[in-house]
Amino acid sequence: MQDQINHGISPIYQPSIFQSFFQGGFDCSTETRGDGRRIDIINASGHEMLASKDYAQLAEQNITTVRDGVRWHLIEPSPGHYDWSSFLSMFHAAQANHLQIIWDLCHFGWPDHVDVWKPEFVAQFAHFAGAVAAKMRDEGVTGQYFTPINAISFLAWAGGDIAHIQPMASKQGRALKLQMVRATLAAIDAIRAVDNTARFLQPEPVVHINAPEGQPEMEVAAEALRMAQFEVWDMICGKSLPELGGRYDYLDIIGISYHPDNQWFYEGGLIPFDDTHYRPFTAILKEVYQRYHRPLLIAETGANSDLRVPWMRYIFEQCVQSMKNGVAIEGICIYPVADYRSWSGEKHLPFGLLGMQDVNGNRSLFEPLALEIHSQQIRLKSLREDGRPDPKAQPA
Repeated sequence: MQDQINHGISPIYQPSIFQSFFQGGFDCSTETRGDGRRIDIINASGHEMLASKDYAQLAEQNITTVRDGVRWHLIEPSPGHYDWSSFLSMFHAAQANHLQIIWDLCHFGWPDHVDVWKPEFVAQFAHFAGAVAAKMRDEGVTGQYFTPINAISFLAWAGGDIAHIQPMASKQGRALKLQMVRATLAAIDAIRAVDNTARFLQPEPVVHINAPEGQPEMEVAAEALRMAQFEVWDMICGKSLPELGGRYDYLDIIGISYHPDNQWFYEGGLIPFDDTHYRPFTAILKEVYQRYHRPLLIAETGANSDLRVPWMRYIFEQCVQSMKNGVAIEGICIYPVADYRSWSGEKHLPFGLLGMQDVNGNRSLFEPLALEIHSQQIRLKSLREDGRPDPKAQPA
């Protein structure tokens, strides 16, 4: 560190992977719920129709890296038969707006003809992933960014333990997690066989869990549950269960999903933000980075309503402090970036930078958050410029 200072270089980490540090993510969930109804947030939010407008609106805010989704159930309506129309319209819209997209290949949903519990699922998903990469290559584009399977830990819990979403299982979360890790590794291999310059994002929720005050007997159980947040990344990189085939090179960019409700007391309620038990986000980021030494993207963050601005300010300040401490943070993604009705379809959730579409197909801009992001963009630019090498400095 002292050598960096002597050479005129600020100790702040300099992000370099993505086009823009501030990013926007369009929710692309496609899971089937308990009532048998399939969710398609890209359609329900209006993003399917407004993709070009949505991308242009983000580009106007200097947000040129975006998380979006490839809807497997629409592309492969029957085994081995692909219809690319739903994907290519968005892909071309992104190209026209000069955006860099991180494509989710499986965001909590898969085609009805796929049985996730069968061994064949791994090969089916890998074949689909390779086909997506090949389609992009045929369109003349390589070096793309992919999230093979989003938030495996959450999917294992919601779909494997509590039967909330497909595959609607109970007490099978561990088995579902292992299956999704196998599929992730196979998908990465399939994509790399087509495009060896592709990059991969592995988003998982990060949490902090405390034993309730005055109940130290719960500390061991609370810590065991907290440490479970690392299971998926450990499997992917081969730290645990190497028989799955994980290796360090499979863990490329770590995605951090973090919201105001990601800290709680074991078998209790949320830890208030001003509670002494609330763990600073800097400490969480440091722990993840020191565990894996891979670049981090805050792949999903945001808050509802009036909390949007103070939450984004907190996340940014914590990231800046972490970057000054050498943690490799590559960006912050507001997720979801556009409002839509809740998964029940009954309630409008005001959480995005972009509002619900009106009757004319236009989205309002939530100005307070836009101004906050603009201020942060200016500050980040200043910090990065201060961190450039001094051309007059000579090596010691």
